[in-house]
Amino acid sequence: MEINIIIFKALSRLFGNIVKTLSYPFHFIFPKKRFTIPKYSPAKITNNCRSYKIPKIIWQTNYTNKVTLPVYVNYLFNRLMSKDYDYYYADDNDRIALIKEFGTEREYNAFMKLTDGATQADFWRVFILRLKGGVYMDIDAQLVYSLNKLIKAEDSELFIQRRPNEYTNYFIATTPDHWLLEKTLTKIVSNIEQNYTKEGVWHLTGPGVLNAVIGDTPLNYRPSKTTCIQGTFTNEYFQYMDKKRSKWIHKSNDELLKKD
Repeated sequence: MEINIIIFKALSRLFGNIVKTLSYPFHFIFPKKRFTIPKYSPAKITNNCRSYKIPKIIWQTNYTNKVTLPVYVNYLFNRLMSKDYDYYYADDNDRIALIKEFGTEREYNAFMKLTDGATQADFWRVFILRLKGGVYMDIDAQLVYSLNKLIKAEDSELFIQRRPNEYTNYFIATTPDHWLLEKTLTKIVSNIEQNYTKEGVWHLTGPGVLNAVIGDTPLNYRPSKTTCIQGTFTNEYFQYMDKKRSKWIHKSNDELLKKD
């Protein structure tokens, strides 16, 4: 199957780069044109009788579901690769409402201290997967093959690696109440309460926290190159066209938390 994935990935990257290139003149001509990602999209195929430990749900979040052309095409491509999965999207307000309803007071208070969209998304992905399970992907992530071929029915988790012993958090798939998510969320909340911003987003809420919790624990994982990649269809320009310079890389460490 890996050779099929490699071939399909190469073709999808070509398609994605064409979409990205053509989107520059498109949005030059239509600068205000936006496309709507639905808050909920049900599975298109429901006759898969195999029982999966990881719920067949995809979760994504961003500051708005009104998006540029390449972000929308990226969404459509991922839906094509996940036709037997339900899809849920959350914006800024949805994240707050969900954590307020289902989180502890301590978790909610910690989340409300976050000022940056990336740190909020880091928190929310761990929270929602702990609560509901399923698959989380960043808004610019692209599946390189059909999701039901990448996740096996017996899997309790699937993480991806970019390099040995370094896991990413832009794609995470787990069962609900997975021990790793519980420990990761606890550490994130503790980092926020202790104003641990000196090492930036990466170690406040991001992959640095996840990797610290994992340590040497063996996990089910795949390489990122044959599972899920980033930036094929879109980039910072298209993702933040309506909110320029709001990506986490433009924030200083002392701006990451609200002042007491």
